[in-house]
Amino acid sequence: MTTTALIMAGGKGERFWPKSRTKLPKQFLSLTHDGKTMIQLTAQRLLPLVDYKDMYIVTNKDYVGLVQEQLPEIPHENILGEPAARNTAPCIGYAAAIMSRKYDNDVAMLVLPSDHIIKFEQMYIDTLLRAVEVAKEDSNLVTIGITPTYAETGYGYINFARDENKRGHTGVYAVKKFVEKPDLETAKAYLASNNYLWNSGMFAWKLSTIMQQFENLLPDTYQGIIKIKQAYNTPDYEQTLASAFAAFKSESIDYGIMEKASNIYTIPGSFGWDDAGSWLALERINNTNENGNMVQGDVITISTKDSIIVGDKKLIAAVGLKDIVIVDTPDALLICAKDATQDVKKVIENLKICNRNEML
Repeated sequence: MTTTALIMAGGKGERFWPKSRTKLPKQFLSLTHDGKTMIQLTAQRLLPLVDYKDMYIVTNKDYVGLVQEQLPEIPHENILGEPAARNTAPCIGYAAAIMSRKYDNDVAMLVLPSDHIIKFEQMYIDTLLRAVEVAKEDSNLVTIGITPTYAETGYGYINFARDENKRGHTGVYAVKKFVEKPDLETAKAYLASNNYLWNSGMFAWKLSTIMQQFENLLPDTYQGIIKIKQAYNTPDYEQTLASAFAAFKSESIDYGIMEKASNIYTIPGSFGWDDAGSWLALERINNTNENGNMVQGDVITISTKDSIIVGDKKLIAAVGLKDIVIVDTPDALLICAKDATQDVKKVIENLKICNRNEML
C-alpha cells in the first residue's frame, strides 16, 4: 500500500519575529547550521517512507511559489494553496479531498507539521512506520505523542492508557483523552504520572478513515470537502475552493475530530523532537559554547552567559549579559529576556495596531 504525506505549511511563525515575516515565515527559514530550511528538512527526512511524488503541501496561497522554489522535487499539483487560513481541520480535509481523486481510499496518510526539528531521524522513521501499520488496520486514528522530559506548559498533552496495548503492537496505546495546555503544577503532575505525552500534531490514518470521520463529526466541513473534490481539475475549481474556505469554520483537527472519535491510539516517540516554537529552540537544536551561549553570525561576547545571539551583517558585541535573546535583521532588532520569548507575538500585535505593516 502506498504511503502519502501531508505537510502542513501555512503558519506565520510570529514568535520568530523579526526573522520570520509575513512574506517569509518560519517554515521557510533555516534554523540549523546545515543551511536547509525547516520545510526542506521535513520533506527530506520522510524519503525513506514516502516518495516526493506522494508528498502534499498545504500552505497559504501566497506561499505556493516559496514551496515550489524550496522543494522543486514535489510535483506542482501537489502544492495546495489555501485561499484563507482555517486551522488544521479544513487544511487536512482539503488535502484529503485532492488525494481521494488520485488514490485508492485505503491509502495510508501521514499528517505532519512543516516546522519541527527531529534529531534522531531513523528512530523517527521507525515510529512513523509503526503508526502506518496500525493505521492500516480497521479504522484506526494514530497520533504520535512525545515522551515528556520536563513539565512544559506550552504544549497540549495526550492522556493514554499504559495498560491498554493495541493487540499485536507493542508500545501502541489507547488514547483516553486530549488535554489543553496546563499550568505548571498540572504539567508537573502529568510528568510524574508517566501517563501523559506531549501532543506533537503528527497523525496517521487511512484516507477512507479520515474522510469518514469528517462526514460523521464535521458534516458541514465534509460538504465543503466534497465540493472541492468534485470541482478538482474543472474550470470551477478556484471559485469552488474559495467559496468552500470562506464557509469553513476555523477548527483544529484535535478539537473537531480527535477529541470525539473512537479507535484512537498513540505511539510514544523519543526521537529528539522539538516544535521550534520560539527563539529558545535554537539553544536546544544547536550547540552552545562553553558559556552556554548559542551564537550565529559575527558576534563577540564578553562576560555573557546563557544567551541566544543571532547576527545579520553587522558585528554584535554583547557585554555582561545573561539569559538574553538578541536577533538582528537589516530592518529590525529584537532584544528580550529568555523567559519572555513567548511574548514576541505581542510585538506583532503592537505593529498591527500602529499600522506598521512593512514590519510584519
